[in-house]
Amino acid sequence: MRYLPNSMRDREEMLGTLGYSSIEDLFSQIPEQIRLRGRLDLPGPLSEQEVLEFFKQAASHSTREYASLLGAGAYSHFRPAAVDALLSRGEFFTAYTPYQAELAQGTLQAMFEFQTLIAQLTGMEVSNASLYDGSTATTEAVLMALRLTRRNRVVASRTLHPEYREVMATYLRHLGTEAVEIPYSASGQIDLAALEAALSKETAAVVVQSPNFLGVIERFTEIAEVVHRSGALMVVTINEPLSLAVVNPPAEADIICGEAQSFGVPVAFGGPYVGFLATREKFVRQMPGRLVGQTTDTQGRRGFVLTLATREQHIRREKATSNICTNQSLCALAATIYLCLLGKQGLRALAEHNLAKAHYAASQLATVPGASIPFAAPFFNEFVVKAPGNAEVLLQDLRQENILGGVNLERFYPELSDHLLVCVTETVNKSALDRMVRTYQKFSGQKQARAAAPSGVSHPVGQEKA
Repeated sequence: MRYLPNSMRDREEMLGTLGYSSIEDLFSQIPEQIRLRGRLDLPGPLSEQEVLEFFKQAASHSTREYASLLGAGAYSHFRPAAVDALLSRGEFFTAYTPYQAELAQGTLQAMFEFQTLIAQLTGMEVSNASLYDGSTATTEAVLMALRLTRRNRVVASRTLHPEYREVMATYLRHLGTEAVEIPYSASGQIDLAALEAALSKETAAVVVQSPNFLGVIERFTEIAEVVHRSGALMVVTINEPLSLAVVNPPAEADIICGEAQSFGVPVAFGGPYVGFLATREKFVRQMPGRLVGQTTDTQGRRGFVLTLATREQHIRREKATSNICTNQSLCALAATIYLCLLGKQGLRALAEHNLAKAHYAASQLATVPGASIPFAAPFFNEFVVKAPGNAEVLLQDLRQENILGGVNLERFYPELSDHLLVCVTETVNKSALDRMVRTYQKFSGQKQARAAAPSGVSHPVGQEKA
């Protein structure tokens, strides 16, 4: 805890420098109704040691050990301690590409290896050195498709992350580009008939997410056949790239982008996370961001160079493909370290672990009276469950059991009221999953008891009030 020894005279000098006459004057822009006028509800007076103990106790109320079943674009995975240890080395303390890039060979090598790993994961020919996050990566992919096709219409699946859709709409609104949404089918996958009907000669790109926001894995081959028949490009967004360890990458796609937070970046890191974008070599001239290449110097030694830089800092403004595409070097390095630590076999084992736990949880929830798994298509570590009653009340019951039970989908899909998006990763143990199922069963039983109670009786039989 820092001690700031400011005297009244010090404060007056600071206020005078800022052009204010009093503390009230300094805070005048804060609305009156949200200002605290009374005293803080704190005990005291306390010694410094007692103050520290007080705050430790207060913090403990908000740091209960919860089992988190939250996902929806940000995934909780175990992070080996080596990630932070290597990331904390002084030579990597920058989120940016050095402006004299070739002087920082270590940084360029890290970016090159990130690109190599993303290209291997996605099956694409070339990857850039990262972008802000999954939402902007998806939008940059769409803008890239607009440039490549010289068309002015974008079709996106409604199961694309709702917040990604909002970011994309914000960009497209000022370009005069038409954006169309395609509904999902009963299986949770994109409605292929609606997609085919929505395509035209002006469609530049079709954007699908897989696993999509409902956790469902899309049918790439069928989608690509429809999309390419119209001359549009197929953009696939991947929020949970760990799925690529057990699911074939969408080889039919023209651009694959997404969010790599799952690889070594904590959920609570803040933002942005680490977006990625990979594509075919023939499209590389329209790829946003930076591309690091490998070469040899005049003495034959291996080295790295900034091969492609598409911002106006490096090239003429009118030739820049994107001016808001700085790479997330530190987060990309975390992903690189994480992937190298796990290796191919470790990554696959981790993905299989996620897959098994999520399917165990779904199968157990499906046995709870009143609950169901509404979408039959394959899923990875995230799925939708229809709650046996009011979803918000159920989430409160789960919180009482130290479980963050998922995302209420009604927020994004009004037609899916009382549906929860549940994510199960390796960080949730089996006892927590069983506790979740018991909470569902108890919740369902209480609902049935209320329904069976005679009219006018508000409490279950056998639990009469005294």
